[in-house]
Amino acid sequence: MSDRDESLRRAINDQLSRRRRFRPAGPIGLLVTGGTAGLLFIVPVLLGAYGGRWLDAQFAGYSVRWTISLIVIGIAIGAYNVYRFFKGLGE
Repeated sequence: MSDRDESLRRAINDQLSRRRRFRPAGPIGLLVTGGTAGLLFIVPVLLGAYGGRWLDAQFAGYSVRWTISLIVIGIAIGAYNVYRFFKGLGE
């Protein structure tokens, strides 16, 4: 392994250790983590709901088709966001 690779590996390990060290612990950390995960999930759902409602209003005869479709897409995107968030916490 070259010196450049070794220095890069040390820099990454230092960044990871700093990230773990500054993570809040206890009830405050749980609230911060839960709040962040909640926002990561609910924002795409709400954007889907509002966007779908707007699209349904633009096209006659669609009633709630776009709203339901975009809410389901928002749920999928939100779940993926939360998955990546918790996966990133474990690193």
